[in-house]
Amino acid sequence: SPLNRGYSIAFASGTGAGQADKLWSDQRTLAASGTEDLDLAGVLTDVFGALVTFVKMKAILVYAAAANTNNVNVTRPATNGVPWFLAAGDGVPVLPGGFNMWGAPGAGITVTPATGDLITFTNSGAGTSVTYDVVILGTSA
Repeated sequence: SPLNRGYSIAFASGTGAGQADKLWSDQRTLAASGTEDLDLAGVLTDVFGALVTFVKMKAILVYAAAANTNNVNVTRPATNGVPWFLAAGDGVPVLPGGFNMWGAPGAGITVTPATGDLITFTNSGAGTSVTYDVVILGTSA
């Protein structure tokens, strides 16, 4: 059965419902079997070199390069994870050439420094590195 449906979400500038004032994006590479945590509370820097501190995460997009051999696993770490998955340790595999997008333009998810500010990215296998793009949208208050 054909499905022809378009979706769009527009964010206004600000910190309320339907708004965002922080954006961070990067293309990153993980070594074979490598893992990294992205800290959303005062560690990431924007294109101008300024620290980006999210108070709310409103959207995240992860795209795995088509040339990857392994998946990019995106998880909520057991300790200090941003609570965007139901439980600590939950996550999604992003297969080569695939993407995962999550959004909550209304209230968003609270990012709490030192106790709820990490997102973990893991190369699912050995032998080759993986490259992925990540875009995070949120608010400063």
